[in-house]
Amino acid sequence: MTSVFLFQAVIYLLAAVISVPIAKRFGLGSVLGYLLAGIVIGPSALQLVGEVEDVQHFAEFGVVMMLFVVGLELRPSLLWRLRGPILGTGSAQVLGTATVMAGGALMLGMAWPVAVTIGLILAMSSTAIVIQSLAERGILNTRGGQACFSVLLFQDIAVIPILAFLPWLAEVHGHGAPTDVGHASGHESALAHLPQWAQTAATIGVVVGVVFAAHYLSRYVFRYVAASKLREMFTVVALLVVAGVAWLMHMVGLSPALGTFIAGVVLAESEYRHQLEADVEPFKGLLLGLFFIAVGAGLNLGLVMDQPGKIGLLVLALMGGKFLVLLILGGLFRLGWGASFIFSAALAQGGEFCFVLLGTAGGLGLLSPDLSEPLNAAVAVSMALTPLLLIANDRLIQPKFAKLTPPREPDAVESHDHPVILAGFGRFGHIIGRLLQANGFGVTVLDNDPDQVEMLGRFGLKSFYGDASRADLLAAAGAEKAKLFVCAVDDEEKSMEIVDLVQREFPHLRILARALNRNHAYRLIDRGVTDFRRDTFASALDLSTDALRALGYRAHRALRAVEIFRCYDESSVFELAKHFNEDEASYISAARQHLENLESVFRQDLHRQHLDAEDAWDSAGPNNG
Repeated sequence: MTSVFLFQAVIYLLAAVISVPIAKRFGLGSVLGYLLAGIVIGPSALQLVGEVEDVQHFAEFGVVMMLFVVGLELRPSLLWRLRGPILGTGSAQVLGTATVMAGGALMLGMAWPVAVTIGLILAMSSTAIVIQSLAERGILNTRGGQACFSVLLFQDIAVIPILAFLPWLAEVHGHGAPTDVGHASGHESALAHLPQWAQTAATIGVVVGVVFAAHYLSRYVFRYVAASKLREMFTVVALLVVAGVAWLMHMVGLSPALGTFIAGVVLAESEYRHQLEADVEPFKGLLLGLFFIAVGAGLNLGLVMDQPGKIGLLVLALMGGKFLVLLILGGLFRLGWGASFIFSAALAQGGEFCFVLLGTAGGLGLLSPDLSEPLNAAVAVSMALTPLLLIANDRLIQPKFAKLTPPREPDAVESHDHPVILAGFGRFGHIIGRLLQANGFGVTVLDNDPDQVEMLGRFGLKSFYGDASRADLLAAAGAEKAKLFVCAVDDEEKSMEIVDLVQREFPHLRILARALNRNHAYRLIDRGVTDFRRDTFASALDLSTDALRALGYRAHRALRAVEIFRCYDESSVFELAKHFNEDEASYISAARQHLENLESVFRQDLHRQHLDAEDAWDSAGPNNG
């Protein structure tokens, strides 16, 4: 059994490694690469993997994680601003598409309960494919991308009442019973034995509990785990949050993906948001890839080959009908032609929930196997064709509107779009962060000390817990769009690790660094980082000025002496850095020579001060305390 499992794992991973880079190289996108890989290794082609139903159930957890990450990117205030598109555009899409599809089924002579069932099922689109494809193109936050997201979110919500509506349609049609829903969908709600009012109350209670825990209790859990300084424990708690919320929603009969999305939105205000996103992202990508492979492997090529005309007409009716409905809605909601075509091309396919709803309808007797199997195949084919449709839109349609459409207004700036990323918000870094923010520059602050993050939060200073030496965390914090990276951490080795990472992964960022000592400064210079300030150097010079005045120097003379020392010492750092990696004797010799030169400079300046009259501006006597 173990060997079979390992063999299957090797096949899935090998298929992904071979197909996805090839698909990306030809500009087809990773989604189509995964789908093609699944088709090739599936039971209908090379038969390298067996039944994929169990794998698909497991891989659907990738969709759950994806919506959690999307939720983390959406602050409640932004989601509130999207309430109009979610309710307006979303409901119009579901009702409009369902009406058109049901009308087509009625014209083919089907009974109205069956036609309505087909219309509601085919109104769903693929959340996984659409969001992944739009994110790869960098257009998820555009007007068309936001419209797609609003519709997908409404669809996820609409699945719940549709599942409740199907048993009634089955009774009207003369088949099945409401009690068949749980079995048909592969899941029976843990609340099914309760009265309807109790089920509703318990469901609302679970949702409220998730929101309360995410908003009020999570910070204490995250802080406790973060204090352990064990990176893997934060990954564990991130996965626990996603799995726990998904399980709770599943048990009460709600969409797990919708539940984790709500949790993500609530946690979007948390200082641990970037760390959560960075920890979940690798698992999300892996499971989404597995989900797409499973969809491809589940495509019944035998049925497609046996009935190519029928399947082709179903795919054309599904994608063509949805495309036209979406294009009309884009015009009604004034998205503009360019955004309307993105909106229509992205959502023209069937989705993951189509398979769930088709299975439920089949179990209730609403759809016969002769009807549900071709619909399953048509949905799978439409999902596989979506990346190609988006490519055609990118290359053939969008260029025509690019010349006619004025430049889009900049998107609202969120925290991950700030021009500055600041690593380390301690006694050194918080001064930089406060000064930049006071002058109107957005700063995304990362600190690896949970106590520091918690304490600063009490004073209204926003920072995020996270390890800045992780490329995925920096990417989540907006390193691709930022201009400056300020490294103000108080650990020399960690500082160098972060600097090396930023130079390697984000070479466009200009690095400004805190140097803890001269040796640290030498190491920064060796990496080409010249924008640095030594820890305590400036404050030590200020105190030196006070010391000279207390010893009898007038203000101008004390300031002049300190300025000479500052300029000479800063230049000596760059000179001595050339000898730092040589043998110790050479470095010591060069350092001694610089000290002698400095003393000589001061003797010459003292002699010059007797010759000029610079005391005129300083009428105050020596500062004797």
